[in-house]
Amino acid sequence: MRWQEVRELFPDQFVLLSILDFRKEDGKKIITDMAPIRVIPEREANREFFNVGPQQLVYHTSNEECVIHLRTDPLVRMRRNL
Repeated sequence: MRWQEVRELFPDQFVLLSILDFRKEDGKKIITDMAPIRVIPEREANREFFNVGPQQLVYHTSNEECVIHLRTDPLVRMRRNL
């Protein structure tokens, strides 16, 4: 299923998705094919976001595209000027 179809079926909601296919482009993972698993109530979205299984994603349908921004070096800390 395409992202636009998911958006039409579940307008303005968090949805748990199974990622079926994607492409990488400019430091992003663009999800091109997915299967919706279930709607996530807004009050549970943060908890579900951190408890998803492999190849799953919690995403809100208000977004135009289903995109994951990839971090090239997630262990690097930013230094803050105090």
